[in-house]
Amino acid sequence: MVLSELPSSEYNPFYQTYIMALGNVELLEELINGKKALVSVFEEIPEDRLNYAYAEGKWSLAEALLHIIDTERIFQYRALCIARNDKTPLPGFDQDDYVPFSNAAKRSKTDLITEYKTVRDATISLFASFDDEALVRLGTTSGSKMSVRALGFIICGHQAHHVRVIQERYLD
Repeated sequence: MVLSELPSSEYNPFYQTYIMALGNVELLEELINGKKALVSVFEEIPEDRLNYAYAEGKWSLAEALLHIIDTERIFQYRALCIARNDKTPLPGFDQDDYVPFSNAAKRSKTDLITEYKTVRDATISLFASFDDEALVRLGTTSGSKMSVRALGFIICGHQAHHVRVIQERYLD
């Protein structure tokens, strides 16, 4: 499953930014490569820099990583529900409501990286289990139609977007 096979009718235009953050990647390869890329970036960040934010009101590096983890979990759940043909409309979520309760400042770099790896490994396993029929199945999330495969690519693109921001604004 490559990104060029994903029609824009399978996701809300809101997610176009994340889709465009990717090249014409293969889904499972990108999930695996994205894991390596994110871990590599965070392994280079000194522990005492995890609570750094580049501007007032912006997330710290630890908060940004927990946001990536939280979002991936939510999108995993959405993909599972849709793949299993659950017709229940799935709600949106407000990312800004999650961050203050993440306890990011109390977490070590090792702990955060371990949690990320665990979540990403679960994502890889989940998407590897889907057959072609499940990947194109549509459901409703945040009031819009969404396919399972779109959710996978959005997980990848969302992370790529945040890694780019981290490299540009936090690691200069």
